[in-house]
Amino acid sequence: MADKKSRGLGRGLSALMADVAPKAEEPVSSADVSRSDRYVPIELVFPNPDQPRRTFDEEKLDELTESIKSKGIFQPLIVRQRPGNQQQFEIVAGERRWRAAQRAKLHQVPVIVREFTDTEVLEIAIIENIQRSDLNPVEEAAGYRQLMDRFGHTQEKLAEAMGKSRSHIANLLRLLNLPDDVQGYLVSGQLSAGHARALITSDHPSELAKKIIAGGLSVRETERLVKQAAQGNDDRAGAQLGKLKPVIDKDSDSKALEGDLSAALGMRVSVDHKMGTEAGSITISYKTLDQLDDLCALLSATNLDGSK
Repeated sequence: MADKKSRGLGRGLSALMADVAPKAEEPVSSADVSRSDRYVPIELVFPNPDQPRRTFDEEKLDELTESIKSKGIFQPLIVRQRPGNQQQFEIVAGERRWRAAQRAKLHQVPVIVREFTDTEVLEIAIIENIQRSDLNPVEEAAGYRQLMDRFGHTQEKLAEAMGKSRSHIANLLRLLNLPDDVQGYLVSGQLSAGHARALITSDHPSELAKKIIAGGLSVRETERLVKQAAQGNDDRAGAQLGKLKPVIDKDSDSKALEGDLSAALGMRVSVDHKMGTEAGSITISYKTLDQLDDLCALLSATNLDGSK
């Protein structure tokens, strides 16, 4: 086993994971089971209490259960001896397999026993989920927060070890400042991380979140909604939420027309068509007075009868 001093974030999480499990894209054969340290009674195996993942896809779990019923567990669980009870084991990697094995009513599971510190167990749990099963943004952020609060890791160190940008880490951590109900919408998929980031600066994130979900607003529309709500900075801001102007995506034809006109005029053109009618407006934006002169000359070059 590698020297413990070389382990941890300093050597990189990918390298740490390479020591304990095959890559996700590699097929696993029955020969892998023979490389397990032992089979242990399933009742002696316990989940990691610091596991970042709090929700498991029921459909995928059912599929894995059926596979285990017919073929067994091909890939052993990675475990360590449970702190405080050397006769029991704590899962380092493979909680989905353990849960599915319980559903399949297996009496024992194949395991590989390794020695890991608390820091390494949490690191492995995070990297396994992020690289293999994709944590939702709240769970990923909570995992990073655990690493920082409990083990003193910095955002820079996490970014380097995870192969992420520092801004990615920072933006995720900010999501934890949102109210619990908004985080719940994010976990359930009703809001995206982009929606949630737009709500972070709002004084009324819960109310706005409901409005966003009900209206099926895009991230850009959400940003505009938050900006409109922020225009009332006093105690009446909450009451003004219901009066916000609706934000509607333009149809593809209007967007295409805007592009054609903008290219022809060399100026930005906005086409606002009133849905359900034949009316609308066109806004042409110029940057200089010369552009304005050119536009005026172009518009006056055509007579009312259409001849030049």
